[in-house]
Amino acid sequence: MTIMNTTTKKPSPFVSLATILLLVVLLAVTIRIFGSSSLEGGSQMVLLTTTAICVAISMGFYHVKWKAIEDAIVKNISGVGVSLLILLLIGALSGSWMISGIVPTLIYYGIDIIHPNFYLASTCIICCVVSVMTGSSWTTIATIGIALMGVGQAQGFSDGWIAGAIISGAYFGDKISPLSDTTVLASSITDTPLFTHIRYMMKTTIPSIILTLIIFTVAGFMHQSTGAEQLGLYTDTLKETFHISLWLLVVPVLTGIMIARKFPSLVTLFLSALLAGIAAIIFQPHLLEQIAGGVVGASGMFKGLLIAFYGSTQIDTGDATLNDLVSTGGMAGMLNTVWLILCAMCFGGAMTASGMLQSIISLFIRFMRKTVGMVASTVVSGIFFNLTTSDQYISIILTGNLFRHIYKERGYESRLLSRTIEDGVTVTSPLIPWNTCGMTQSAILGISTFTYFPYCFFNIISPLMSIAIAAIGYKIVRTKE
Repeated sequence: MTIMNTTTKKPSPFVSLATILLLVVLLAVTIRIFGSSSLEGGSQMVLLTTTAICVAISMGFYHVKWKAIEDAIVKNISGVGVSLLILLLIGALSGSWMISGIVPTLIYYGIDIIHPNFYLASTCIICCVVSVMTGSSWTTIATIGIALMGVGQAQGFSDGWIAGAIISGAYFGDKISPLSDTTVLASSITDTPLFTHIRYMMKTTIPSIILTLIIFTVAGFMHQSTGAEQLGLYTDTLKETFHISLWLLVVPVLTGIMIARKFPSLVTLFLSALLAGIAAIIFQPHLLEQIAGGVVGASGMFKGLLIAFYGSTQIDTGDATLNDLVSTGGMAGMLNTVWLILCAMCFGGAMTASGMLQSIISLFIRFMRKTVGMVASTVVSGIFFNLTTSDQYISIILTGNLFRHIYKERGYESRLLSRTIEDGVTVTSPLIPWNTCGMTQSAILGISTFTYFPYCFFNIISPLMSIAIAAIGYKIVRTKE
């Protein structure tokens, strides 16, 4: 049941857009002051403050009852309840997959097969694998990305090409990994089942990454490259710290089978984390005892495993860069995202109950007569919010809240919206210098955003591919006209 504003007087588009503009300005100021730590509370407080202003305007000028606003907020929050549980399980899964040695094993073999003639394509593929397994583009770029950056520079590749390959691969995983908070956020904000969202994204993501790899492969063959000693040191350190074994890959294989057989997301994530926990006890008991603070035996392994599930873990590998890669946040590491979603649902509920969201939607409807127009409008809006709010999370939330009612009324599946949001928002965020993603990746890699921008082919192709697929209507289903 949709809660609508029952008053005869409704907010004008000017007032409604002014509320959005206020949110954008406050977020821009907050991100400028706090930087990448703005998600630790600053952005959440801005959302709550803007919600309060929206409520005051609605009740004071348009006589909207508090009960209607409260019901809308409660409805929004209840709608993402399962998604919040998924986020917490993702935290447990990421911790257990790392400590069990699953992710280190994948990184180890991924690095081991790299070939100098395929350096750019291999770099992109390695970052794809790492980011899919970790669900984090930031972690991928800040760890294995730095190592690959050094190797590429030693082989004579330009900084732009190297960074473009790293970022393209890292955001491939950030976009489609079930461990990624942006993937979960895009699916939850549009009420799309997580794995339905991921499977549907493949229609645009696979062609985009194939074109990207073709470009990097051709560029690699046109360049003379030499040696990769740094990668050898990296894999040696991994092998000294973890028990690397192909048997560990049984867990991701079983997880893939569960996903393919369409197991419920909560069941799949829980069972996968449980299997990884068993693998950690079998293959990495020494690391569990280290996490437990030196407690040995069964008690140490039990304590270490629980900490890996719910808390932050630090493994001393002797290499500072590798330490960052194998550190995890567990369920607690997802709390900032959970908090952000709850605050965003409050803002969305207030905007819906007041009639402001419907007022803004009325401006867009006249420009979206066809599917391609609707998808293109969504992509452009997502990029616009990336430019103005300087944060991909806020951009996902605003784009989802703005368009989900339009897609539903026009008879489009929610998965089309969730996919378009990822194509337009998630992958374009690192291309904007003042966006938190752009600032972070530029600082990590030590080069300007404008230097790597032309070479982030996956990030550039993805939004264009989304519009192209919509233009031909491939696998786009409408429930009604």
